[in-house]
Amino acid sequence: MRKLLIPLFCLLLIHCNKQEPIQVKADLVEVLQEKPSDKYLPPPPPKEEISKNYAPTANAISNITENKSEKDTDIISKKVIKNGNLIIQVGDIKKAQNQTTEILNKNQAYIQKEEFRNIDTDENLNLVIRVPHKNFDALINSFSDGMGSVLSKNISSDDVTEEYTDVSIKLANKKIYLEKYRDMLKSAATTKDILEIQENIRELEDEIDVSEGRLRFIDDRVNYSTLNLSLYKEKVRSSATSKIGFGSRFGDSITEGWNSFISFVLGIISFWPFFLLIPLIIFLWRRWKARRKK
Repeated sequence: MRKLLIPLFCLLLIHCNKQEPIQVKADLVEVLQEKPSDKYLPPPPPKEEISKNYAPTANAISNITENKSEKDTDIISKKVIKNGNLIIQVGDIKKAQNQTTEILNKNQAYIQKEEFRNIDTDENLNLVIRVPHKNFDALINSFSDGMGSVLSKNISSDDVTEEYTDVSIKLANKKIYLEKYRDMLKSAATTKDILEIQENIRELEDEIDVSEGRLRFIDDRVNYSTLNLSLYKEKVRSSATSKIGFGSRFGDSITEGWNSFISFVLGIISFWPFFLLIPLIIFLWRRWKARRKK
């Protein structure tokens, strides 16, 4: 009997061990069934509605502008426009012009505008020079040393980093709104909405063009500095150093005297109304005096 009970007891223990995991699984199924169904969860918003109702918030724009400004500051560092004015007195304009060409080639500069003037007293060669920003100081030193006597020198620097960054941030924001309006135009239903959106797009595109033009202008002025160079030569009035001789000067004096005489005569003629009044005044005065005697 004992031999029979022992195997039965072992079978009972084995059966109990198999029932426990089944019971756990049953509990888990009950827990899963007790979980709220999906019908009680709020449905996610449709992608189209998200696209239509999207508008950049002030915080988003602020984050964009801050990131843009930090990025621009890291990349741009500083935007400095350099300008200069230099007047040099030289002994020979032609020689100075050849030296100027060599200096420009050495510093990768070019002439934007050239003006030459030759009068009796002096010769002037005025040049507007554009030079890469990094070579500006070397160019100034090259002209100051050895070209001639420096009569005037004026160098100025204008830091436009703040303006450049401000324009860049506003430009980025305008492009964001431009894309938003273009998306709205695709889903516009009425003609009125289409016309209003198209007008907003046109205004934004004009503002973007102006901003981009301003940035290009600043970049050009920063990358290439401007130097106004004037080469001056004074003419000495002497027979040894000047081509103007005594005969020419004597003829000029006669012509100048004759012109002065003509100017004097014409000036007197211009007073003819007064000459007509003087006889009339004398006549009236004598008549009044005769009546007084009577």
